[in-house]
Amino acid sequence: MSGPASTRRSTLAAEIRQRTGLNPARCYQCGKCSAGCPMAQETRLRPHDILRLVQRGRRDRLFADDSIWLCLTCETCSARCPNEVGPARIIDALRELALESGEGEPPRAIRAFHESFLKQIRRHGRIFEFGMIAGFKLRSGKLFADVAKMPATMKRGKLALSPRRIAGVDDVRRIFDACSAAARKEVQP
Repeated sequence: MSGPASTRRSTLAAEIRQRTGLNPARCYQCGKCSAGCPMAQETRLRPHDILRLVQRGRRDRLFADDSIWLCLTCETCSARCPNEVGPARIIDALRELALESGEGEPPRAIRAFHESFLKQIRRHGRIFEFGMIAGFKLRSGKLFADVAKMPATMKRGKLALSPRRIAGVDDVRRIFDACSAAARKEVQP
């Protein structure tokens, strides 16, 4: 038997339950979540596989795979779950745990997309597609991927060269600042 209860690491399912209020043990592997998942063909682990690994405490397997980072958080899995397990929220919690523990991180392209997207929202209060694409390509290293599609996209007026700001952009920036301050407080002991 291991040391005192205070030094033992809680189970992954218990950590998820504490963070979300959801009980992964309620999943009985019916597969309805995975049957409706729009990303099922793109991932090695489907939503029901992820829940089974949570039940088994397989952090190593979950955090070594890109599947949790490919989830769109569309909530289709959660809507289809007959036991209201909430797979989408559980996957979000797994991403948080992976980042906090240093056991996993998103692939470079996904991280680059999120950083580029959020930078445009902070700067303009909305998406400036051209700026987001440029930022993504620089961050991801995929500078020339899809470059042949740009002229046709611009010709159809789908890609503006100058950004439009919303009226409440200062409010959006205050929200970003407040979230950044809250995140820094959580990190400090």
